Formats: sequence, C-alpha cells, structure tokens
Amino acid sequence: MEHTTTPTLPAAAIDQALLLENQLCFAMYSASLAMTKAYKKVLKNLDITYPQYLVMLVLWERDEVMVSDLGGKLFLDSGTLTPLLKRMETMGLLHRTRNAEDERRVMVKLSPEGRALREKAKALPEKLACMLPPLEQVDSLREQLKLVRKNLQEQSEE
Repeated sequence: MEHTTTPTLPAAAIDQALLLENQLCFAMYSASLAMTKAYKKVLKNLDITYPQYLVMLVLWERDEVMVSDLGGKLFLDSGTLTPLLKRMETMGLLHRTRNAEDERRVMVKLSPEGRALREKAKALPEKLACMLPPLEQVDSLREQLKLVRKNLQEQSEE
C-alpha cells in the first residue's frame, strides 16, 4: 500500500488559514444567519418561521409526506421536526396521521389553510431576489453549496 504524506504548510500560510475571515465554515455560517434574518423579515406577513417555511415548501411540492421522508429532505432529525410539526398542526397548517399498520409511521398532509398559504408565499422569491447578487451567481453558489454538503456528508459517513 502506498503511503502519502500531507505537505507541510509554511507558518505564514497556517497563520492565514486560521484567520476567521478565511474560514469557509464561517462564511457559510454567517451567510446562513443573514439569510435566516432576511427570511424572518419577509415571512412576517405569512406568520410562519423560516423552518416552518421549509416544511411548507416540501409539502407544497408534494402533499402527503411521511415524517421520516420530510426529515430526510430537510436534513432534520425527528427530535427537531416533531415539535415543529406539532406547532404547525396547532396553527392549522397541516394534519398528522399515524399509519394504521405501523403507528411509528406518521403521514403529514396540508390543511386547506396550508394550501392557501402558498398563494401568499408566491411573492417571496422575488422579495428575496432583490436582496441577493445576480441570479446566475446565486444559481452557481447554490450548486457549489450542494457539492460541499454532499462531500461533507460522504466524509462524515466514513
């Protein structure tokens, strides 16, 4: 088996690599915070939070989804997702029903109010687009971030 060694970086390069502003993780984290803050502002009219909006996006795309599938799509575990869904059910946006054959499986379905909310949400992409760089740059960044996420997930599974 061939052994490879990691090249040693000069001290100046290490110092530069350890600056906060040079960290990809910090750029992603701080951009995420800024994005969530921007969404909070535009979601005020819908009276939902950003995580609730993400759930609604999935349900508007495909109504009647298993909680496990919803969690997989949003990268959320059931401990985070269940309270979120309970709150949304209380708000009248969706219904949760247990599978008759397997009570561990829970189906989530939009209520009429949840479906109607989609019409109000149609203005959001345009409102957000005004706060972002040109569409081509946003599309490119989104694809790059998907690749970063995929690579990180693959590394964490090893």
